[in-house]
Amino acid sequence: MKNERPRQLSTAEERRETVLRTAIGAFASRGYFGTTTTEVGKAAGISQAYVYRLFPNKESLFVAVVEHCFTQVRASLEEGAAQAASSAPEAVLHAMGDAYAKLISDNDLMLVQLHAQAAAVSEPAIRDAVRTGYARTVEYVRGASGGDERQIQEFFATGMLCHLLVSMAAEEVDAPWTRTLSAGITHY
Repeated sequence: MKNERPRQLSTAEERRETVLRTAIGAFASRGYFGTTTTEVGKAAGISQAYVYRLFPNKESLFVAVVEHCFTQVRASLEEGAAQAASSAPEAVLHAMGDAYAKLISDNDLMLVQLHAQAAAVSEPAIRDAVRTGYARTVEYVRGASGGDERQIQEFFATGMLCHLLVSMAAEEVDAPWTRTLSAGITHY
């Protein structure tokens, strides 16, 4: 039998990452206002007190979740840009849009984004995190694609329309209005 090294306990940073990943699911289900830190801790297998050792309050936890989601969005867009058929803005934006459509097929990430936008209306720290996330994302998309103002705006408008279509499961309704809204939109 080999000498086995004793199991190392998770570091605070590893535990923080675990809590963030777990919190995405918790906040996706019930939103910022409907989710407690007790629920997040329970889902992560830790106490509420330990959640508070990692994050000073629920707002800072949610802001960290929002930032984590924007990091995932950025990684997805980078992957899409790297796979573009050419360097033409249209091709890069199309590839990034396709990568984003695949990313939001994970409803938890999309739902956190929607909940963050709703909470941003009344919660300044969340509003700041959403603004910062979008500012960085817009500038990345602009730089990576070389698109003009109209193309960048259309890219984000289409992304918002994708959120709407996915959130209401529009593909389950065969009606003129859903066909109009879904025309040219790819879902995964």
